[in-house]
Amino acid sequence: MILSRSLRRLLAAASALALLASQASAFDTRARAAFVLDYTTGTVLMAKNADEALPPASMSKLMTLYMAFEAIRDGRLGLDERLPVSSHAMSYGGSTMFLDTTDRVRVEDLLRGIIVLSGNDACAVIAEALSPDGTEAGFAELMTRRAQQLGMTNSTFANASGWPAPGHHMSMRDLTLLATHIIDDFPDFYPIFAERRFEFDGRAPQNVNNRNPLLRLDIGADGLKTGHTSEAGYGLVGSAKQGERRVVFAMTGLESERARAEESEAIVNWAFRQFAERKLVTKETEIASAEVWMGAEDSVGLVSREDVTLLVPVTPGTRLDAEVVYTGPLKAPIAEGQKLAELIIRPEGLPEHRVPLFAAHAVAGGGFAKRMMVVSQELLSRLNEPAGEAM
Repeated sequence: MILSRSLRRLLAAASALALLASQASAFDTRARAAFVLDYTTGTVLMAKNADEALPPASMSKLMTLYMAFEAIRDGRLGLDERLPVSSHAMSYGGSTMFLDTTDRVRVEDLLRGIIVLSGNDACAVIAEALSPDGTEAGFAELMTRRAQQLGMTNSTFANASGWPAPGHHMSMRDLTLLATHIIDDFPDFYPIFAERRFEFDGRAPQNVNNRNPLLRLDIGADGLKTGHTSEAGYGLVGSAKQGERRVVFAMTGLESERARAEESEAIVNWAFRQFAERKLVTKETEIASAEVWMGAEDSVGLVSREDVTLLVPVTPGTRLDAEVVYTGPLKAPIAEGQKLAELIIRPEGLPEHRVPLFAAHAVAGGGFAKRMMVVSQELLSRLNEPAGEAM
């Protein structure tokens, strides 16, 4: 197999922008668990205890919000609909909207009360409205089933708010997946997550500001949700967009509000500064050639049917490894566009990427003279092999 000059140039250019593996892996968050995803390319940038089921605190409110958004989209709940507040909802402590049983609250206000104010009482009101039996526990069962359907295999819920309870767990991978579902499925609601302040009916002036520390930093942050309990520590599901790239992440287990702010900013800066998208392969451009046996030609060019753009490290220093693999020599005849091989690209510190390669042109079978020459060469090579020892 011969790499084409164009592929060698592409790999050399990418290598000049690659990050030393030791540098790329040197970023080690202080969080107990974390998962960082380049949303634009689907590249996992960091996974630390990412599948461990942990208490998610208020970050699990994202599941309540997702189900509320679904109910609004499906017509089962209206933004202007007013919902009653039960004594159970009113009984919640912690972060609340300070609702009481005399209130009937608009759904739109409840959504902002959950997103901006992290209202435990607002979660219970939504849960009771959507639960088949009118209870928060019944809604939590729905949450668990819906999470499984969405691919969140390490998530189980005991309530709608993240209030500490046995069996209420999520993994950081699941929380990141949930965040991407919200961004993908509900673009009309997503801007609410960037709102820094919400005052409800003049109540609770001490609880009007969004706790997400990234929103004040002018680094493209626009979501999603903080969380804190004594059991879980401080956590954050965050997202930021710079240019055409978006990064989504989840982390938990930090020791203080300040540590959460510092670590979330460090993750965003690291993800955007140390990695960038690069076009490595242009479709229909020959990137390698493969040996052909018994053909009218001795080799065939290999091309990709698609452009290949990957996220790669960007600090100068190390190579970007790539190889073309196939089972050969390939036997003629070969049809144009026939799948023949794979290009495997391995950016340092990131998952490998596999690209199918196809025949750039047809190769006919060799004529009688060609076949005889190949056979003669094969016989000569065997005759020249050393004789084996007598047994």
